[in-house]
Amino acid sequence: MILKYDLHSHSNFSDGKLTPTQLFQRAKNQQVTALALTDHDTTAGLLEAQTIAKSLNMQCINGIEISTTWEKKCLHILGLGINPQAPALVEGIAGLQSLRHERARKIALKLAKQKITGAYEQVVKNAGSSMITRCHFANFLLDAGHVPSFQKAFDNYLAQGKSAFVATEWVEMATAINWIQQAGGIPVLAHPLRYKLTASWMRKLLTAFKQAGGLGIEVVTGNNNAHEIHTSYEYAKKFALAASVGSDFHDPNNKWIELGRLAPLPTDIPAVWNLLSVAEE
Repeated sequence: MILKYDLHSHSNFSDGKLTPTQLFQRAKNQQVTALALTDHDTTAGLLEAQTIAKSLNMQCINGIEISTTWEKKCLHILGLGINPQAPALVEGIAGLQSLRHERARKIALKLAKQKITGAYEQVVKNAGSSMITRCHFANFLLDAGHVPSFQKAFDNYLAQGKSAFVATEWVEMATAINWIQQAGGIPVLAHPLRYKLTASWMRKLLTAFKQAGGLGIEVVTGNNNAHEIHTSYEYAKKFALAASVGSDFHDPNNKWIELGRLAPLPTDIPAVWNLLSVAEE
């Protein structure tokens, strides 16, 4: 049997549009055999994901995408193959939940200064048990008629430098990596080129990432081109990091990104799923 991995996806437990059940059903239709659910700063969807994956004869890889700070830059670290009940991870997630609520209150206050009221209460209601993200505010602004489209919510209010943007000091990258390690997982740097770092900054980042215990880097993502894949591949080789593949799927209405629709991983570099098989033994 040929295995088809997608090691980066999101459900409505963070900022995805689909439930874990819908997500895995869609992945099955896309011939994905092993899917990692990596919601932002939460593992709340993993129980449902494991249940549906078993019924579909798929492999569900327990995952998370942790928001971190390094050198005043926001970076996302994936934890793959984690034990979601690991005490350090559970405690860390609780802290991130509080941090996201604090950020949400600040965003709502900034919106209120522009005569947009009731944002926090509605966002909390809409999020339910999900981790609150800026996407919840974008949907609120869209539903309330303050913007004509989801993207305009970011363009006009929520993106960095805009009137309702709130800078957040997330957990230190090394701390997040430690949580993942204590949960038996594989720390992977998500979408490395999205941070738009210079080559010298990227080398500095990957040196710090390795020193902290980082083991993998996304080489193939859902929207990168051949040149970008080659650049990430070269970083993986230079720093002896395992290569990962992940669509970073959020929304079925985004025609550019689809579960499992990924370029092939170069064959002369270790794949992160080989580390996962060791971690899960």
